[in-house]
Amino acid sequence: MDTKKDSAVLGAPRTRAQLKHLRMTPMKARRIVNLIRGTDVAAAASILKFSPQAAAEPVAKLLASAIANAENNQGLSADSLFVDTIYVDEGPTLKRFQPRAQGRAFRIRKRTCHITIELVSLSGTPKTGITEGRRVSRVSQSAKGGTR
Repeated sequence: MDTKKDSAVLGAPRTRAQLKHLRMTPMKARRIVNLIRGTDVAAAASILKFSPQAAAEPVAKLLASAIANAENNQGLSADSLFVDTIYVDEGPTLKRFQPRAQGRAFRIRKRTCHITIELVSLSGTPKTGITEGRRVSRVSQSAKGGTR
C-alpha cells in the first residue's frame, strides 16, 4: 500500500457509531456490512436502501447516525466522508428451550450482534487515488483467475 494514503487516512478526522444488542445473527449482518466497506457514504446509503436483506435497515440507521455525528459533533461535510472501518461482533446469546417429544427439550439460541462503523473524512486528499488502487487490485485478482 502507498504510505501517503495510509498517513492521510490515519491523520484524517474520524467519526464512530455503534449499534449494540441487535437481535440478528452476526452472519446475516456481515453479509450487508461487507457490501458497504470502503465506499463513500452516498453510495453506501443507496446500497443499503435497495438491499432486500433485513439487516440493511438497522445498518442504514447506524450509517445515518454516524453521518449525523460527523456533521454535528465535528463539523465535517457529508460529501467528504467514506466508510473506513465497519465490523460486526457477536453479542450475548439469549438461550431458550423448545419442548420436544417424550420430555426432551431442544435449546434455541437467539443470537445478537454489535455493529461498529467508523467514517473518515478525506476532504484534503483526492478520493480518486483510493478507488483507483482498489480497481487495480480487483483487476489483478481477476486476471489471476485464468481463462474467462
